[in-house]
Amino acid sequence: MSKSLLVAVVEDDGSFRESMSMLLSSFGYSVEAFPSAADFLTSACVSETACLIADVNMPEMTGVELYERLVDAGHAIPTILVTAYPNDDDRARALNGGVVCYLRKPVDDQRLIGCLRAALASDERPKKIHDTSAPGRVN
Repeated sequence: MSKSLLVAVVEDDGSFRESMSMLLSSFGYSVEAFPSAADFLTSACVSETACLIADVNMPEMTGVELYERLVDAGHAIPTILVTAYPNDDDRARALNGGVVCYLRKPVDDQRLIGCLRAALASDERPKKIHDTSAPGRVN
């Protein structure tokens, strides 16, 4: 994998943010990690980010709200959302809005990498929905 592909991780849990960054780095991705949506939005990385991985439940701004704000601002970054508290409403809103994957924590490494590769493989923006869940199951 090319080191030029920047993956941004937005996660308020420091341990999860660090482990996610280490995993992605081990697959050859350049990673920038942020503790909040606000920190990501004010960074120079927004325009350079090839894929965004964000927690759904964060203080101040959720991952779904972050994705919607980016799209509204003209930055349709392929996005993967992760959550320890999945619910069908957030999942439907995210996937219908163009999020690539909606995954449950703890995240399966291979599923995450599969979602990341799918997000980076498509040239269309906004991205087509890639729902990795079985009917009735929240990932």
